Amino acid sequence: MLLNPRTRFTSALLASAVSVCLVAASAPAAPLGVGDRLFPYLGNPGYDVASYDLAFSYPGTNAKPLSAVTTIDAWTTTELEQINLDFAHGTVGSVEVDGEPASFTSAGEDLVVTPREPLPAGSWMRITVRHTSDPVSAAGRDGGWVRTKDGLAMANQADVAHLVFPCNDHPSDKAMFTIRVTAPNGYTAVANGLPTGVDRVGGATTWTYRTQNPMATELAQVSIGRSTVVHRTGPHGLPLRDVVPTKDRALLEPWLKKTPAQIEWMESKVGRYPFETYGLLVAEASTGFELETQTLSLFERDLFTEPAYPEWYVDSIMVHELAHQWFGDSVSPRTWSDLWLNEGHATWYEALYAEEEAGRKLVDRMKAAYGASDRWRAAGGPPAAPKPPKPGQKIGIFRPNVYDGSALALYALRQEIGRPAFERVEEAWVGLHKDGVAGTADFERLASDIAGRDLSAFFQAWLYAEKTPPMPGHPDWKSVAPTA
Repeated sequence: MLLNPRTRFTSALLASAVSVCLVAASAPAAPLGVGDRLFPYLGNPGYDVASYDLAFSYPGTNAKPLSAVTTIDAWTTTELEQINLDFAHGTVGSVEVDGEPASFTSAGEDLVVTPREPLPAGSWMRITVRHTSDPVSAAGRDGGWVRTKDGLAMANQADVAHLVFPCNDHPSDKAMFTIRVTAPNGYTAVANGLPTGVDRVGGATTWTYRTQNPMATELAQVSIGRSTVVHRTGPHGLPLRDVVPTKDRALLEPWLKKTPAQIEWMESKVGRYPFETYGLLVAEASTGFELETQTLSLFERDLFTEPAYPEWYVDSIMVHELAHQWFGDSVSPRTWSDLWLNEGHATWYEALYAEEEAGRKLVDRMKAAYGASDRWRAAGGPPAAPKPPKPGQKIGIFRPNVYDGSALALYALRQEIGRPAFERVEEAWVGLHKDGVAGTADFERLASDIAGRDLSAFFQAWLYAEKTPPMPGHPDWKSVAPTA
């Protein structure tokens, strides 16, 4: 995610309790979580999701809920008498477990399902939930569906995929996705991955897409609109597709055609692009951010049409979201405290691209970041131990400390171990953990191994200390102390 110039370092989403209209089950239910420090009730223990099959039916208006069916295939990791799913903004009509009706109720933001018989550990289960998916936000709660001028898109980061569909809503549990969208003729639907079919029946069309790599729920994307899909070819024959408002096809082409060269640039830094396709989804909506949804990054139209933004700046923002396909998407954070690995790396390559392609000196940006770093740490916490979001401001974890503050830590690492070793760390990181999850401790071990020495003291200071440590190679750099 990258907050736009108007709101880049401010909170954009408010959260409040929302309820699910459910039938009561007889057994007591309680919300669970996987113990994430920042989002304690996000995700659920006891099972590992293998795949999601999402089917949405769009009624042709953003004012009414979509009808939906979510099918989850998963392995149990312990015996389960109840199955907790994250789901908090829709009406559930029925739930089946392995084809048999199951009772269900709500607990906090969980949908708690009770199968007829307990499920033993190590068993395969299929959960089918028939529900609605409401694009109209609950009072004080944004996120999930984004209502655009001509349809819908998704923005599920960090913790709101479960406002759209029942799921295990934590990036540590990645899964394959099949997404089916039915909409009235005249609309175009696009989702993550590659298309596998288009079926037209009467006045409606159904599009089906399937990922070829596992994906975190926060990265799911569905676009429904009066859109044109623009196709071109990237490096190694990579199929690229951009989704743009039809009326803006020619206007946006000067930006869209930049993607192949940007992918080539990223591949020169960290290796081959990790997915089956890529492209930009340009939406007529005011989100306050751009978002790295897997294989189809979400951008506000205004980023490309606002004349005040210089070309080099827009280019670097495009590279920021592209870099996330490696850092955050292919290699997902083990916990949300590991967010710095996503945003720090995306900001790093954003800044490096601006230096190499537009002459915007990286050292100048890093020196400015160093000057502000102590203030950022005081306000948001150190990069790898961000302060929890304030109530009602869950997107508040996206603060300067995890953007330029974390890129600053990467710059310090390059200064500490040298450019050749640093570049080996970067390429090895995305290679070792492709399609997986990894955390700060994993990065520290890898960097120490490649550097040939223990870097634990370095990382402790740069990622966890209250004050910014001295910058290797720049003893004259000073950080301005925060005001009381």
